[in-house]
Amino acid sequence: MAYNAPDTKPQSQSGDQQGEMKDQVIYVGRVTKVVKGGKNFSFSALVVVGDGNGKVGYGLGKALEVPSAIKKGIESAKRNMITVPVSPNRSLPHPITGRFGSGSVLMKPAPEGTGVIAGAAVRAIMEAAGINNVLTKSLGSSNPHNVVRATFEGFKNLMDPYTVMTNRGLDQAEA
Repeated sequence: MAYNAPDTKPQSQSGDQQGEMKDQVIYVGRVTKVVKGGKNFSFSALVVVGDGNGKVGYGLGKALEVPSAIKKGIESAKRNMITVPVSPNRSLPHPITGRFGSGSVLMKPAPEGTGVIAGAAVRAIMEAAGINNVLTKSLGSSNPHNVVRATFEGFKNLMDPYTVMTNRGLDQAEA
């Protein structure tokens, strides 16, 4: 009989959900304020957090040091999480375009084995959400802030097939 060693990994106080969250830094920006005594630097970090099973959020953190900005971004992302419907083959239920500012992101479902075909910012969001098969194209603005916001606007307009059937008054047994 095999012996399984006890789990020595420390458990968080808020439960298992905290340990499952994956975070990814998309962008770190430096801002310089010129004052009489010299230059003051501050940093902003755009971060995506997801559980890999359809829950994903983004946040922007600002601080005088990069690690503090990332920490604030993660906290902000955890407060602003949304649920994305994920199809059984780990793709999107239907094609969608998200728009924010002058940026837009076209997202299409893809068959099993395709992988995530996307730019850096959209790829991080898809992986955090647990979407493994998707085709995307960023159009217009390439600013990471606009691309992330456009992706989330598209996610907010996604509907799973059961919700559509319920809204149309169809019985789910007919499908």
